[in-house]
Amino acid sequence: MEDRELMEKELLIEKGVCDLYMHGAIESTTKEVHCAFKEALNTSLDIQNKLYNLMKEKGWYQTECADSQKISQAKQKFQNQ
Repeated sequence: MEDRELMEKELLIEKGVCDLYMHGAIESTTKEVHCAFKEALNTSLDIQNKLYNLMKEKGWYQTECADSQKISQAKQKFQNQ
C-alpha cells in the first residue's frame, strides 16, 4: 500500500472518529463526560487538519474554488427562507 492510500484511509478514519466524539459530547449526561468527549474531539480535529494539510501539500487532496454565482444563488435561497 502506498503512502497516499495510507493517508487517505487515515483521514477517513479520523473523520469518523471526530463524528463519534461529537455525538458522544452531544449525548453526554454529565459535565465531566461532555468535557472528555470535547477534548478528544478537539485533539482529533487537530490530527485531521494536519493530515489534510500534509495531503494538500503533496497534491493528494484537491479542492475546487466555488463558483461565485453558485455562492450568490445559495445565499439568496437561504435568505429568503
